[in-house]
Amino acid sequence: MVDNTKAIPAVAEVEQENVLRFIDLFAGIGGIRCGLEQAAREKGLNPVCVMTSEIKPYAVNVLKENHPTETITGDITKVETKSIPDFDILCAGFPCQAFSSAGKRQGFADTRGTMFFEVERILRDKKPKGFILENVEGLVNHDSGKTLQVIIDRLHALKYKFDFRVLNSKYFGVPQERKRIYIVGSLERKPDLDNFPVKEAKLGEILESGMPTEDTPFIRTLLKHFSVEQLYGKAIKDKRGGETNIHSWDLEIKGPVSAKQKKLLDTILTERRKKKWAEIIGIDWMDGMPLTLEQISTFYDDPELEDMLVDLTNKGYLKYEHPKKLIREKNVNGVETTRREYDKSKPKGYNIVAGKLSFEINKVMSPDEISPTLVAMDMQKLYVGDNGGLRRLTLREGLRLCGYPDEIKFNVSEKDGFDLLGNTVVVPVIKAVAERLLDKLIL
Repeated sequence: MVDNTKAIPAVAEVEQENVLRFIDLFAGIGGIRCGLEQAAREKGLNPVCVMTSEIKPYAVNVLKENHPTETITGDITKVETKSIPDFDILCAGFPCQAFSSAGKRQGFADTRGTMFFEVERILRDKKPKGFILENVEGLVNHDSGKTLQVIIDRLHALKYKFDFRVLNSKYFGVPQERKRIYIVGSLERKPDLDNFPVKEAKLGEILESGMPTEDTPFIRTLLKHFSVEQLYGKAIKDKRGGETNIHSWDLEIKGPVSAKQKKLLDTILTERRKKKWAEIIGIDWMDGMPLTLEQISTFYDDPELEDMLVDLTNKGYLKYEHPKKLIREKNVNGVETTRREYDKSKPKGYNIVAGKLSFEINKVMSPDEISPTLVAMDMQKLYVGDNGGLRRLTLREGLRLCGYPDEIKFNVSEKDGFDLLGNTVVVPVIKAVAERLLDKLIL
């Protein structure tokens, strides 16, 4: 349990010169701290964390294991500012789900979104020399930019000079596509977050080898149709076409499919997204509309077309349904919302039975490429090749994809580990922005 009732113990005085004191709020597993410490030490400074705040139990366990001599403070909203030791830099990866495209994007209407005001409170009362804030890219455009503007205005009112940029970890020596906004400020001089040197890496550079592979009916089906090498870089879903996608009919997992039927399904998958069909059908366009036999026959001419469509529907590759009309309505707060419902006045058509996460594997990553953005809910569906088979990423590989040194202890379950990695920062990016901040501080 984390105790908020006691005053935060003062950190023992450090004898060394050039001490850099900082606090780590919404710490997660300590990624911002890790990057700041690396940057500080390279500049001859002695970084000392005087307070860490985190509420997620398994994140707290990771922090305790890696920093056993420190006390982890819980809910920052229950911590009085006067009980926080003096410090030079505030670090905060304040909760991002409120602004994330993966969430409901409620922003400051979400209690997690209000956590920025805890950051503001501490900056106002303690007036540290600088800060490093990190959040999801979605913060930039949330509520048409109004949310970010609130943050900017509040920081300006506190007399901080700051810069902010969306930076992608793939240019900082980490083989992961991960865009985040970084807001870095100083009371003295404005840090510059422009023109970082580009450093790139490939997934194969961080992969472990000889790890246990998995054996499931789905994986056996995959490997019956494709070699491990042929699977590299392939997404497995029925939502898009192209050479980088493997579909349920390529694997024949719902029943046998002829070469002509595969071509038909591939064609429907592409055609159903074209906006001309919305006008012909008489509905607002949506990404994937059911097309009638007559409409399909205009781009796929075959005397057996109807028989093939019926067979593919019976097997579950297609569904026979009405198109969906767009319903616009206002909620109790007067905010316009939209939803889709079947328009039974329109004729039924054939549509792909789609689902981005309908398979246990979403993508088999190539060692010559980079990882997509690690998201907690998707990580268990990212696979790599090993030992002639397939397996999920290991937690150590996940840590490396976020730039953590191998020395970090991470004794958590796979489920909890994926959750923590999906929400963590990328250490080398933090180090880079921290260097720019430290260059502007007078300690």
